[in-house]
Amino acid sequence: MGAITRSRLVSWGGPGTRATRLELFYDLVFVFAFLNVTTITSDDLTPRALLEALLVLILLWWCWTGFVTIGNALRADVGVMPAIGFAVTAAVFVLALSSGVAFRDVPGGLYGPWLFAVAYLVTWVMKATALWSIAREEGAPRLRSLMLTGPSMTGALLILVAATVPQRVVPAGAVLNTRLGLWITALLVEYSGGLLLTRTGWRLRSVGHAAERHALIVLVALGESVIALGIGTTARAGRPLGLSTVVAAVLGIGVIAVLWWLYFDWIAAAVEQRLHGVRGAERIPLARDIYTYLHLPLIVGIILFALGLKRLLSGVLDAPHPAAEEDLDTLELLVLYGGVILILLALTAIQLRALRRLDRVLLTGAVLLTALLPVAAALPALLALLLLNGAVVAVVLIQLPATRDLRQGVRATALDEQAALEAEANQWRGRHL
Repeated sequence: MGAITRSRLVSWGGPGTRATRLELFYDLVFVFAFLNVTTITSDDLTPRALLEALLVLILLWWCWTGFVTIGNALRADVGVMPAIGFAVTAAVFVLALSSGVAFRDVPGGLYGPWLFAVAYLVTWVMKATALWSIAREEGAPRLRSLMLTGPSMTGALLILVAATVPQRVVPAGAVLNTRLGLWITALLVEYSGGLLLTRTGWRLRSVGHAAERHALIVLVALGESVIALGIGTTARAGRPLGLSTVVAAVLGIGVIAVLWWLYFDWIAAAVEQRLHGVRGAERIPLARDIYTYLHLPLIVGIILFALGLKRLLSGVLDAPHPAAEEDLDTLELLVLYGGVILILLALTAIQLRALRRLDRVLLTGAVLLTALLPVAAALPALLALLLLNGAVVAVVLIQLPATRDLRQGVRATALDEQAALEAEANQWRGRHL
């Protein structure tokens, strides 16, 4: 009777499981979370604020991977999973709302660091319960189940300690640095938990689900860049749009389109095809390295670029003359160019790990953009953006012939798979509908 009850409460994922619409709904919360981090940091861009924003992004990414891990094992839209998912989503939304006060409180409301820490702990209590249940259902020993959930729960508790203890046991002037140190320790503990996956007996039920979920979160991040561009362009409501603003907006969309192309043209499909061909114990560490670890700098790079773009557009709008001759300050330039450099390096690392292929074009592009930083620093904001746009377009134009055979093979395989799946689905519909 217990087994029957469980089968009604949950539905296990299988090799062909794909992302559900409900999981896309959950990602809307992370759209807001990314946007909130970008907006808050843009309002007061300092090295300290940037570091805190990066730590919040790294924490949000680990929080999101917990969603993906559970959704890969259990169908998110069946049985009790929607109720659990909505509860976690509510906690994540509070987490996103309080991200601006995660390190320092704003008087007049609930204590910010504590609110953020409690919301984060609640998300992991619910996710850890689900992960523990999955591991126990599959007959995993208790120690293995602890290795699966222990690091994340430990990290969440350290975040809570960072919010409540420092102001009571350390001098007032050292509170923020102590909190920062505890945060870094917590994140190191949590991310080290991924290294234990091979010892927990955890398995990747659906490569397609993992690939699709990570492709969608890349789209979410790119969408946040578009939103940041739009917010920056319309920051002064009612103010007429000048030529400088329109040019900056077009150049920004151009860079975003290139970033989409670099990931989705063939790299995302090639990685998924590679993972489909991997069997046994090698699949978990490969998927972990590619998706959990190497997609993190990819997402962070996109968010950093969005932040730099928003700052640039706001500066163009505030310029006293249409030529927008003001230069970007050093930190704005590092964020704008550094985000794209990080993306190119992340895509290079993903290919190296998944395909054992060193993409010299992307690597050279990252080196070139680094070398162009002094040049861009001496240019007005619009010309610096134009230079960035031209550099990434050049990377794509050079990469196309350099990867022609590989690209055509990957795209042909993806098209054949899609056609085969569509034909099989049509046959099933003909028999049953």
